[in-house]
Amino acid sequence: MPIAFIFDFGGVLMKTADYAPRHTWDERLGLSHGSVEKAVHNADSWLRAQKGDIPVSDYWADVAQQLNVSAEDISQLAHDFYAGDVLDKTLITLIEKLRDDGHIVGLLSNDSLELEPKLHHLGIHHLFDPLFISAKLGMMKPDSAIYQHVLASLPADCYPVIFVDDRIDNVHGAIKSGMVGVFYQPKLDLDKILYDMIHAHRKKIG
Repeated sequence: MPIAFIFDFGGVLMKTADYAPRHTWDERLGLSHGSVEKAVHNADSWLRAQKGDIPVSDYWADVAQQLNVSAEDISQLAHDFYAGDVLDKTLITLIEKLRDDGHIVGLLSNDSLELEPKLHHLGIHHLFDPLFISAKLGMMKPDSAIYQHVLASLPADCYPVIFVDDRIDNVHGAIKSGMVGVFYQPKLDLDKILYDMIHAHRKKIG
């Protein structure tokens, strides 16, 4: 009986390690630190882009309008904004190990359509099968519908389904839908936690 591990992307696999590129743009625009990040992760067009309701180009056009920058500048800002993000190679190694051990490894992320090409660029797209991106599905965590979609997409004999996310509301949503939730924090020994779960499950089923 296979076990499925479903990972979040931002805040788990990809983390912002250096905020200097974002702060540089704050200073360039004469804004307080955090202002550019607030505009990029706004509650309107960013949410609509994550749901797939608007194209990514419209989303960045809205950010440009909010910050009063040109189309050329917003293209550079979009590049610089993520320059301080770092892929957690320790977790990638863990995912490779889980796959080698015969487990199902998927990804479930609230993100725009930019995520899939980003995964290819990072060279990790092949590690996630299945792959669930909110903008492609038209629904977002923590709505129960997205977890039910994930469960319905997995093999019928797949149990348990273990979901790892850095937002507690997303973890709670997964648990309510019948998954096993793991609230991820940077100092968590995820390798030990997940393999303890594997051993406990194997012991349970004999």
